[in-house]
Amino acid sequence: MAKISFLGLGVMGAPMAGHLAAKGHDVTVYNRTPEKADAWVTRHGGKSAPTPAAAAEGADAVFSCVGADADLAEVTLGSHGAFAAMREGALFVDHTTVSAEIARRLAAEGAERRLLVVDAPVSGGQAGAENGTLSVMCGGTRAAVERARPLIEAYAARIVHVGEAGAGQQAKMVNQIAIAGAIQGVAEALRFAQAAGLDTAKVFEAVSAGAAGSWQMSNRWATMARDEFDFGFAVNWMRKDLGLALQEARANGATLPVAALVDQFYAEVQQMGGGRQDTSSIIRRLGR
Repeated sequence: MAKISFLGLGVMGAPMAGHLAAKGHDVTVYNRTPEKADAWVTRHGGKSAPTPAAAAEGADAVFSCVGADADLAEVTLGSHGAFAAMREGALFVDHTTVSAEIARRLAAEGAERRLLVVDAPVSGGQAGAENGTLSVMCGGTRAAVERARPLIEAYAARIVHVGEAGAGQQAKMVNQIAIAGAIQGVAEALRFAQAAGLDTAKVFEAVSAGAAGSWQMSNRWATMARDEFDFGFAVNWMRKDLGLALQEARANGATLPVAALVDQFYAEVQQMGGGRQDTSSIIRRLGR
């Protein structure tokens, strides 16, 4: 079994770290709010550390799942960051959704320190993390990804090596771009059905098994019809992710008119007080 540290115990990180502990690994956790780390240890065992560096000392592998670029830079390269404490040959896997730029920077910094670095954002949401069924898209060297694979398998149903450093983050951007268009389409379709006076359950039965079917329709149609948005992936985080995709598109020349429009729709939802609601709350801006 491996000696592992896990940095960041939010709604995604905590269950992922829990799966690693359940597999018998020796897990040390760090969280910016120490109380969360203490609660995790009470539930899963292992131990907590006061800093990322202290957590990473002597570890075979260090995992992170934090908030954004600045948070990731702080826990890796900051004054008490993990990289300075990691031993040569150790593995670093980041599950945060961040820019491809910082993923490449960490890969370069890691190479100088003779670390194996993987950018590995995930899809599947909180439920996927809790159930161990996440889809993980990896960027980095083949050696790094293959070292990481048996550990990531503790909480993932699919692991794909997409390409070199940063490619995992770019694949996650593809994921979010596709979701943006899909959820907007489902929202418009549902509002049309309601305006037409149709039985939305019957409409779902009629169309969900055909070409219109999607994960968003199967999992969000009924709750959107009931105006329930207190679960899943929050609007605030989706706007962060779409911002990363739009930034990357400006650099590589891709045109993202639908993603840009949906991003603005989410800005309206934020103005309506829905920043912490699930992304399906985009239907709120369409009235009733």
